[in-house]
Amino acid sequence: MSLLSPLAFALPALLIAGAAAGFAGGLFGIGGGFVVVPALMFLLPVLGVAPEQTAHVAVGTSLASIIFTSIRSTSSHAKRGSVDFGLLKGWSIWVVLGTAVGTALADWISGAHLALIFGTGVLAFAVYFMLPARQGEPLFAALPSGLPRAGIASALGVFSTLLGIGGGTLTTLTMTVCGTPIHRAIGTAAGMGAIIAIPATIGFIVIGLGESGRGWGSLGFINLPTAAVLIATSVLFAPLGVAAAHMLSPAILRRVFGLYLTFIGVLMIAKF
Repeated sequence: MSLLSPLAFALPALLIAGAAAGFAGGLFGIGGGFVVVPALMFLLPVLGVAPEQTAHVAVGTSLASIIFTSIRSTSSHAKRGSVDFGLLKGWSIWVVLGTAVGTALADWISGAHLALIFGTGVLAFAVYFMLPARQGEPLFAALPSGLPRAGIASALGVFSTLLGIGGGTLTTLTMTVCGTPIHRAIGTAAGMGAIIAIPATIGFIVIGLGESGRGWGSLGFINLPTAAVLIATSVLFAPLGVAAAHMLSPAILRRVFGLYLTFIGVLMIAKF
């Protein structure tokens, strides 16, 4: 069978996943990993990836696509003045350090455990998104400074790397409970994706070199043909998600996204 046949079979699903990731990335300020990773878990075996490597290649490929989704979303949010570049600059070094730790941990965690972490993580996030919008004052007046802020940024890098996401969900959550307006939180969270995904992608390339069962077209744990297809539609649909974020009710969007996370979390845990 031709090497292109499996990709052609999976192509429609990958294009849809990329479009959904791009739209969700713009809408919620996320990198799209919550959309891409579950899709890849089911599609990568069709592309010849061994079962024991599927979770790692799914996470690595998701991170590679997030770089472009994040940059496109951030650019669109910045045009509306809803990106705090100062915060991104201040957090970047700590996030990168956390990403390095997360990449090292990923090399020691089995594919089944990665899937379990992913499923548990999205269910935890679902609880937050399904809760009614908080009324009145935020939980904290402002983001913490000093070591607590560095610790938050580092933890964000660790967790996001293990799950193959851009960290937007955690960033949005953290900023909103600390008094940041939701649209500015989402726009800033979109920028966090590239900060996490660039070093994490490099790390997944390195730890995957020499591993067997990664499938045709893989560089380390990044499946390049799959990433290219995802990126093609994600960058087209990210601006549409940004536009929707500035038009629709945050409460409705949060609950819809919470329902999606609940479904995906249960599905991933049940699979393993």
